[in-house]
Amino acid sequence: MSIMDAIERIYQEQSRRVLATLIRLLGDFVLAEEAMQEAFTAALHQWPGEGVPDNPAAWLIRIGQRRGIDQIRRKQTARQHAHLLEQPDDTQETLDEQSIEDDQLRLLFTCCHPSLSPDARIALTLREMCGLTTEQVARALLQKPATLAQRIVRAKRKIRQDRIPYEVPEARALPERLPGVLRVIYLVFNEGYSRSDGEVIVDVSLSAEAIRLAESLVGQLPEGEVFGLLSLMLLQDSRRYARQDEHGDLVTLDEQNRTLWDGDNIRSGLVWLEQALARTPAGPYTLQASIAATHAQAGVAEDTDWARIVRLYEALYRQQPSPVIALNRAVATAMRDTPADGLRLLDELASEKAIHTYHFFHAARADLYRRNGNVEQARSAYERALALSAQGPEQRFLQRRLDELTGQS
Repeated sequence: MSIMDAIERIYQEQSRRVLATLIRLLGDFVLAEEAMQEAFTAALHQWPGEGVPDNPAAWLIRIGQRRGIDQIRRKQTARQHAHLLEQPDDTQETLDEQSIEDDQLRLLFTCCHPSLSPDARIALTLREMCGLTTEQVARALLQKPATLAQRIVRAKRKIRQDRIPYEVPEARALPERLPGVLRVIYLVFNEGYSRSDGEVIVDVSLSAEAIRLAESLVGQLPEGEVFGLLSLMLLQDSRRYARQDEHGDLVTLDEQNRTLWDGDNIRSGLVWLEQALARTPAGPYTLQASIAATHAQAGVAEDTDWARIVRLYEALYRQQPSPVIALNRAVATAMRDTPADGLRLLDELASEKAIHTYHFFHAARADLYRRNGNVEQARSAYERALALSAQGPEQRFLQRRLDELTGQS
C-alpha cells in the first residue's frame, strides 16, 4: 500500500476520532475541523519522507492541536482561548487510546444535548461526528439539504454560545439523555447498513462505529434499550456478506444465502436480546431486535414466522406510530396474508406526505402490485422508486424488476 493510500485509509477510519479529540482540546467545532484538515495536509507533506507513524491518530491530534493554537494566535483571539495557550506542548497524557475512545462518547453526548432541538442533535452528530455529507443526513431524515445545513450551523453556534459541556453526563442525568443518543447511533448504523447512495450497499466502517458506540454505552448505562439496540444492530449486521452478490447487485432478504450470515453476530445479538427482554417493558429497539431475531432464527425464508413479526410491528407501532413502521407492518401483513391485504394498508399510508419521498414506500408498493398481478400499477410504482433511489445496486434491482414487467399485461 502506498503512503497516499495509507493516508486515505487513515482519513476514512480515523478522522472522526481525531476530530472528537481536537474538539475537546480546542473547545470549538470550526477551529477543530480546520485544525484536523491542516493536520492531514501536514501528513501528506511529511509522511512520504518520514513514513507513517506508529500511532497516526495521536500524531494527527498533536499536529492539529498545534495548528489550532497557531490559528488562535494569528486571529488574535488569544484572550478568548487563554487556557489553551497555557497548555504544555506535550499532550501525551491526553492521547492514550482510552482517552481518544472516550472523546467520541463525549462528542456524542455534546451533540445530543437536550438544549438542542431533536433534529439538530441528529443532524449535527451525523454530519460532524460521523462524517456523513449534508445530502446523506438529509436523506436519512427525509429533509432538504439546505434545511439541514442551516440547522447544523445554528447548533454549533448554540454549543459555543451556551458553553454546552463536552462530557458524558453524570449517571443520574443519563436516562433523560439516552433516547436521543440511541436514535443517533441507530441512524449512523442505518447509513452504514444501507448506504443512501453510491455503489456499495454496506459501509462496514459506519456500521462498526455504531456498534462500537453502543458497546461503549453498555458499560456506561446498562439499560434494556441499550441492550436492545446493540442486539438489533448485531443481528442486522450479521447479514452484510449476503446482501450483495459477486457482481455487486442487491440480494433481497428472501433470496439471501443464509449460510453467509455471521453466526457469531447472531449469537451475540440473541444474548443481548435476552438481557433486554429481562428488563420490561420492551422498548422500540428491543421490539425491532425481536423482529430481527425472528428472521435470524429461520433457516430458510419460507420458515419465517410472519405472524409473530406482524404482532411485533403492531406493538412497535403503538409505541412509535411512524410512517416507516406502518410501511414495514404492511409488508409483513402481506407476507402473512396476501399482497392485497398489504396494499390496503399502504393505501391508508399514502395520505402521509413525507412517505411519498421515501423510495422504499414506492418499491414496496411496486412489489405488492407485481405479486398481486397489477402490472401497470407495479410499473408506475417501480419508476417512481427508481427516480428517488440514489444507490447503484438498488437502482439496478429496480430496473431489473421493471424490465421483467415488459410484455406483461
